[in-house]
Amino acid sequence: MYEPIRTKSVHAMADPGDFPHRSREEELDTQLAAHLAALLAVTDELRALAPAADLDDAAEQLASEVSRLRGGLVPVRSAVVTAIHEPHLNALHQRAHALAGRALVVAASRADTAAAILAARRMDAHAGAAHLVGAL
Repeated sequence: MYEPIRTKSVHAMADPGDFPHRSREEELDTQLAAHLAALLAVTDELRALAPAADLDDAAEQLASEVSRLRGGLVPVRSAVVTAIHEPHLNALHQRAHALAGRALVVAASRADTAAAILAARRMDAHAGAAHLVGAL
């Protein structure tokens, strides 16, 4: 009357070998690289709108850290030519500050001193720059 079930039940536990697993350290490396790459993109935008030597240095340091975390893969760099409407520098500095804060949290949780120091320096730089731009 009933046909026997020929396939595994969808309610059965998955075989641990069915999908790839990453360690906590690998997940944190991925998160940190993503936050630093996003910070690099915002830094490149700021460099295009208001060139400064400290932004150039920060961009190179960020690119180096992202490359290290991604196993030597060079991050994609933003090539901002012109904006349709000029974004507010203060908003960009605030976004960069928030991204640096996220990177700092992840770097601290994975005990990456170099990335944590870089993120903290970028937070300080963007907080000061946002304050100065906001005062103008």
